[in-house]
Amino acid sequence: MKQLMLFLLIAPALLSVDEANLAGISKALGDGDATALGNYFDESVEVAILEQEDFYDKGQAVEKIRTFFQQHPPKSFNQIHKGSSQSSDSQYCIGDLITSDAKFRVYIYMKNVGGKTLIQELRFNKE
Repeated sequence: MKQLMLFLLIAPALLSVDEANLAGISKALGDGDATALGNYFDESVEVAILEQEDFYDKGQAVEKIRTFFQQHPPKSFNQIHKGSSQSSDSQYCIGDLITSDAKFRVYIYMKNVGGKTLIQELRFNKE
């Protein structure tokens, strides 16, 4: 019973941390700030931009995203849908990135790693 009570007290705090992370990720995408977005990357990240898809270490992934943002300067990012796994150890977000020249559907997959929610996969598909 004590464990249940403890969980009920801690669960809202954990959700607010995930919400804060998602707000930071959304802001970084909308601002075109690859460095800020990189703060949410795991050590290895799968990045898919249009037809190019690969695994990158954190630094390479930031550079790949920075190049994408330079080619397609973001104007805004709007979350469309978000959710989490039943065990709450992973989350996802789907949104639209409006850039100066196109609209992209963005898919973000995040997983809890060492008490932090980190981006494992980031996809940009042109609409």
